[in-house]
Amino acid sequence: MKKAAATVHQIELRISELSALFNSMDPTPFHHRDLDRDAVDFLENWALEFSQESHFSIIVHINKLPPVDPSPLVSEAIRNYFHYKSMLAKRSLRLLLLEGRTSLLIGIGFLALCLFGADLLAAYANNTFLRMLKESLLIGGWVAMWRPMQIFLYDWWPIVRKRKIYHNLGHAKVHVLQAKS
Repeated sequence: MKKAAATVHQIELRISELSALFNSMDPTPFHHRDLDRDAVDFLENWALEFSQESHFSIIVHINKLPPVDPSPLVSEAIRNYFHYKSMLAKRSLRLLLLEGRTSLLIGIGFLALCLFGADLLAAYANNTFLRMLKESLLIGGWVAMWRPMQIFLYDWWPIVRKRKIYHNLGHAKVHVLQAKS
């Protein structure tokens, strides 16, 4: 069965001049600069509205176009920035899964101790206080498993989705055009 081609979505960004696309606080050479936070937010928010399998075409409309064609510079800057964001998301996922494995080991150990303690108390659970303590150990042991279950069932999905979107934004076709008045 042949997989359908991914949809290409067009994102249009309008800026007054080329420097508005870049973070003015970044001291590195021009083509490696961070993108402006507002521009990044705009691109990310639009991209996150689409499927993670989508591909993108970014059109940057500039009011004051520089004399030299800025297309290669803008393409490289967007590509570098979103490849970096994809790498950060990959690292974040790796750290989250490491935290999940660690908390799973801790949770299983704590649950085992709680179950063992509850079994010991079961033999003497003839009064209300010991029955309450036994039930508290059981509940506490299972609550300790909450975080690893949350990580492995839910927390990693959004990171994988963002990583895929960043990857696709990093591979977007970028066009720079003179903005129409």
